[in-house]
Amino acid sequence: MSPRTLYDIAIIGGGVNGTGIAREAAGRGASVLLLERGDLAQGTSSASTKLIHGGLRYLEHFEFALVREALGEREVLWGIAPHIVWPLRFVLPHRPGLRPRWLIRLGLWLYDHIGGRKALPPAQAVALPRHPAGAPLKPQYRHGFVYSDCWVDDARLVVLNARDAADRGATIRTRRDVTWLRRPDGHWQIRAGRQTFRARCVVNAAGPGVLDLLEHAGVPATRRLRLVRGSHIVVPRLYDHPFAYFFQLPDGRIFFAIPYEDDFTLIGTTDVDHDGDLDDVRASEEEIAYLCAGASDYFRQPVTPADVVWSFAGVRPLVDDGSGKPEAATRGYRFELDGAPDEAPLLSVYGGKITTYRRLAEEAVDLLAPLCPPLAGEPWTHKAALPGGEFSLREAAGKIALLRTDHPFLDPAQAARLVRSYGTLAWSILGRATGAEDLGEAFGHGLTAAEVDYLIDREWARSAADVLWRRTKLGLRFSEAEVLRLQQYISERIPAE
Repeated sequence: MSPRTLYDIAIIGGGVNGTGIAREAAGRGASVLLLERGDLAQGTSSASTKLIHGGLRYLEHFEFALVREALGEREVLWGIAPHIVWPLRFVLPHRPGLRPRWLIRLGLWLYDHIGGRKALPPAQAVALPRHPAGAPLKPQYRHGFVYSDCWVDDARLVVLNARDAADRGATIRTRRDVTWLRRPDGHWQIRAGRQTFRARCVVNAAGPGVLDLLEHAGVPATRRLRLVRGSHIVVPRLYDHPFAYFFQLPDGRIFFAIPYEDDFTLIGTTDVDHDGDLDDVRASEEEIAYLCAGASDYFRQPVTPADVVWSFAGVRPLVDDGSGKPEAATRGYRFELDGAPDEAPLLSVYGGKITTYRRLAEEAVDLLAPLCPPLAGEPWTHKAALPGGEFSLREAAGKIALLRTDHPFLDPAQAARLVRSYGTLAWSILGRATGAEDLGEAFGHGLTAAEVDYLIDREWARSAADVLWRRTKLGLRFSEAEVLRLQQYISERIPAE
């Protein structure tokens, strides 16, 4: 569509909330425009702990409704995206002097029963000296519990929502910084980059920048945000088993240690109030040291800042509910609808967490439906697979073997990565290739020109960082020279925009 087109809904923000709303609205018949200032998932949505979970610790803050909603979404998201959402068993060692064992047992019982758990196994008590997950831990940790949650490739979740929205007619425009919004004639005019777009409704899903966007629109903010930075570190693999860990610290906080990209362990997160630049969010030296010290409290093998191969941080735009500590601030979401009856509406999204993005999108579109007549029908995304996820949970394990049967030249690691990133779309990337030479230039670590071309043409990738840190996680493995060659290829491949 041209910039002169009058869209039903313009969504500003290409994180998980924005792309989820775009998908929901496009599937209900609206003409949708999504504008993102950088790359999809470039901010908070690619800097999560990468968990689809209810939030066991939120029970302590009596956020039962939030936990129930999130737990209800856990198996829904696993069902519609079995290629990028995987079940995990978490080990929670009991630490004497902190939360008593009976309280942990009660919390896990509630966690198992309030959210409609069906396919995931229940929690159980374990003796750590006799459990595989006990071996890497210090010997004083003798008792623990095992419970279920899910892991997600967060950035790919965002991209797949955008891809499905586009397949249903949405227009996705990345690298379009919105600098001005006005509604002079009953419709919104939106200045983004060198273009002006028009829309009947606007959704402000700018995440940490939601208040800045209101300022661009000349609309006073009626809510306050609390910007909380969550930082993570990645270190070489600390253990060989498939379990993740949920650790408690003496200051009352918790953090996770999670198997990551086969050869690494992901550790996080922190909760620190953030008042710095939103375009340059990094883990501080203090946060890195804090996570290393916390991990060293539990693992036999000490973890030091020198072991960190990568760190990342994101700013969570939390609703300011007056909580004293950052970790106590609600992870729930709120909406604010601005506009008189004769004005074009503006819906602002505050807060949220990746696990509940789909429900947030449903509610946002429900709020807009009376104001945007093209929106019709009921919420639909709870049963519709995301691109590449059109297979059952039972079929997931067999997809890797099937891909290797159809393309025998793939090594096991390459086939597993392709299926876990793209699901059934892996066959589209490989096409009729009968040998590695048919996939074009090999950039290293299993990444080929065929895959990069797909990411450019179908997933809005425009730089090596887009490919290596969001569409894949191969940035952990690429050398500087390999990155430079990949960037050169992408620059030559993409026409001037």
